[in-house]
Amino acid sequence: MAKIITMGEIMLRLSTPSHQRFIQADQLDVNYGGGEANVAVSLTGFGHETEFITAVPDNPIGQCAVAALRKYGVGTKYIARSGDRLGIYFLESGTSMRPSNVVYDRKDSAIALAEPGLFDFEKIFQDADWFHFTGITPAIGPKAAALAEEALKAAKKQGLTVSVDLNYRKKLWSQEEAKKVMTGLMKYVDVCIGNEEDAQKVLGFEPGHSDVNTGHLELEGYHHMFSQMVEEFGFQYVVSTLRESHSASHNGWSACIMDGKTKEFYRSSKYTIHPIVDRVGAGDAFAAGLICGLADGKNMKDALEFAAAASALKHTIPGDFNLVTRQEAERLAHGERSGRVDR
Repeated sequence: MAKIITMGEIMLRLSTPSHQRFIQADQLDVNYGGGEANVAVSLTGFGHETEFITAVPDNPIGQCAVAALRKYGVGTKYIARSGDRLGIYFLESGTSMRPSNVVYDRKDSAIALAEPGLFDFEKIFQDADWFHFTGITPAIGPKAAALAEEALKAAKKQGLTVSVDLNYRKKLWSQEEAKKVMTGLMKYVDVCIGNEEDAQKVLGFEPGHSDVNTGHLELEGYHHMFSQMVEEFGFQYVVSTLRESHSASHNGWSACIMDGKTKEFYRSSKYTIHPIVDRVGAGDAFAAGLICGLADGKNMKDALEFAAAASALKHTIPGDFNLVTRQEAERLAHGERSGRVDR
């Protein structure tokens, strides 16, 4: 099994119960999560060794976030205690034609104010195999962006495989800011993960005439886009999730991948997910599944099928974390979709 390091922000998640609107809710459900933390939890569940790098305040709420990771076996020994607050996000879960809504309250969070030099990356990466980050971390502030670049330089110096989930968040930064910062970080990346919006708004590439809102996916457009991305950045693999959003509670779900050397292109099996319990964290579950498959030594097709299955299952689980086992994901990837009671 590989040792995989992820770095980013873990947040307190406060969500309305039973698909209520914010204005209706008299109480909120408490969870913890965040892009890279979600990936670490999934990978630990699949049997890999993980360490999560972040900063949290030295108070009970910060400790609760750390405890949430420890509960699922994620390594936390490099988490720094600094700053005054843990980031928060509020989630109003949509259903049918009403979309979900996220409100961030993460300005000046502990990781956003973390200074370069806070972490000894040479020590952290010395026995690791893989480093994963997302575009969310640089988006939370200039210091976090500098910290991400510091980590990436150290990871590449020590020969780790590096993956990124582009994860564009329009509520955190503009398209122009994202492109300027993220383009400069791509030279450190081996495996680039995202979707059509991420590729267009973060790196400036478009997948032809696909329209995920209508369910029209022009795969030739993705093939052409991936070829351009490989040509410009030299990625080993380029990967995109393919979400067909028929409604907030009914999605089509699949993914595609290209080998940067051979230019081989492949699309996974498609899943129809209806009803969706919680789609937050599904992209992170996909990234974790792909990393797991590639780190296991699977070929790119089998790795993609495992990732698509694992992330499809995430849609059935409330909270940010994907709490499915390797065996459950493998069974789904091999066609067991009936959902019959296991007894």
